[in-house]
Amino acid sequence: MNPDPDNNDLNRRQFLARAAKAGVSIAAAGAAGFWFHDSRGPGRSKEIETDIHLPDYSISGLGPRMSIVRGRNRVDTLRLALKSIGGIESFINKGDRVLLKVNAAFASPQMLSATTHPQIVSGMTRLCFDAGASSVIVTDNPINDPNSCFALSGIADAARRAGAQLFLPRNDAFKPLSVPDGKLIRNWPVLYDPLKRINKVIGTAPVKDHHRSGASMIMKNWYGLLGGRRNIFHQDIQTIITELAMMIRPTLVILDGTTTMMTNGPTGGSLSDLKETNTMIAGTDQVAVDAFGATLLGKSLNDLPFIGMAEAAGLGTADYQSLNPESGIVD
Repeated sequence: MNPDPDNNDLNRRQFLARAAKAGVSIAAAGAAGFWFHDSRGPGRSKEIETDIHLPDYSISGLGPRMSIVRGRNRVDTLRLALKSIGGIESFINKGDRVLLKVNAAFASPQMLSATTHPQIVSGMTRLCFDAGASSVIVTDNPINDPNSCFALSGIADAARRAGAQLFLPRNDAFKPLSVPDGKLIRNWPVLYDPLKRINKVIGTAPVKDHHRSGASMIMKNWYGLLGGRRNIFHQDIQTIITELAMMIRPTLVILDGTTTMMTNGPTGGSLSDLKETNTMIAGTDQVAVDAFGATLLGKSLNDLPFIGMAEAAGLGTADYQSLNPESGIVD
């Protein structure tokens, strides 16, 4: 296939040659974002507000589907992964309003694989429009300054060129939400403004090591919808990841294992943290998708308790092989 016009990847030699020149500006932007951005959004109201409720965005009657495609080209593997589970038309219909939840947490260049790759953003956006979507919103509530995170990761440019609307968090965009049967997400501020505008949700995330939870993949990625002093949840991170999966029942998820961050996650910072695992996973069962993602990190389910906890909560299966995932290879 022809190379994708959005392919801005640098090879390793080019990256190392440019790193010294770019390092100062990236570090400065990242530091500025860290000091001047408050990712918390509004805190809990002193007066208990009425909780908002999120619908189930999954497609009724569709059943669990999953595909695992090997290859180096993200555009090609993404397309085949979706085709293998019925095509984008199985999930997106004419007039749908789609939210693309990305991982844009850090002011980090795409080469470091700490954020959703811009090719996934542009590719998914265009596929949604091809299927008849009326709008696509790309959002996250980053840890660092949103403008810096979306710009340095390449997500902002990719979204806009593909025709998506980029939604940056602001205080009035958050509303309190309680997860039924949850113990942590209770009357907690959630980035509701973009969610109230849509009827389909697609989660996209890279496969990463995480120093607290063991891994950051699809379920952990919903953390970027929380406001408030969300760092307190690190004290019970396995439970919060489970409750995040209870909070969002997505239409579809895409886990990008083209390059896996094996160590020093979730931020990384060095090419030595990365491994080319050349795998793209698409599915409707976020538990199963994360269970397979664990294998790319060389981790077992015992290493990642949140996967078993999510299965026990009835959110999906940790036995991804039971779904008989479709497989494919892109040369």
